[in-house]
Amino acid sequence: MSSAETELLTVDPLELKFAFELKKQISCSLQLSNKTENHVAFKVKTTNPKKYCVRPNTGIVSPRSTCDVIVTMQAQKEAPADMQCKDKFLLQSVVASAVTNPKDITQEMFNKEPGRIVEECKLKVIYLPPPQPPSPVAEGSEEGSSPRQSLTENDNQNGSELTRTFLETHDKSTEAKSVIYRLTEEKAGALHQSNRLRQELEIMRHDISKSRSGGVSFKFVIVVGLIGVVLGYILKSS
Repeated sequence: MSSAETELLTVDPLELKFAFELKKQISCSLQLSNKTENHVAFKVKTTNPKKYCVRPNTGIVSPRSTCDVIVTMQAQKEAPADMQCKDKFLLQSVVASAVTNPKDITQEMFNKEPGRIVEECKLKVIYLPPPQPPSPVAEGSEEGSSPRQSLTENDNQNGSELTRTFLETHDKSTEAKSVIYRLTEEKAGALHQSNRLRQELEIMRHDISKSRSGGVSFKFVIVVGLIGVVLGYILKSS
């Protein structure tokens, strides 16, 4: 099961998969979908906060909208035994008021109390092994070879050509994977910027709704419009 659907948020995926490499930061993303008509506040916790960076770790998901969360694992000096990871994440969500903005989120909002429903979703961490280099091809000795080996020289030549083709294909595959990793990092940065702009826009909308004085300055309207244009460009390019 790749995603989990609760009454408030749908989380996809349920497993945080990192293509483990030594001395390199690795990122993956989560998508939170709010299919309700309520504003939903969320908070992401982990059993190993020094090892991971979560952006944003708290936020508001508007009705019928989504939010992307980027989880970055810090560069590791040693590989874990058997590539097994015991780290876990917990996503908590609760209904929030329409005027709540991300700066208003506190830990008390997620305390389980009578009359308050706090939904939780547990996420596992999985390490994927890095690409393995090809096994070296052993060269046979010419001296002392049997007559049967002498009769299969053409087969050996064909095998060498196949091996060379395999190595060339592997090099191209490794290069393609490097490009994919780089694009993943760029996408993670773009998503982070998109979330930050989206939250700033939400704060501005919140300030407008709270303002009871007459009118909004023309300059403020232009700023909101520019942020919307930049946000749309980032989402389109990612």
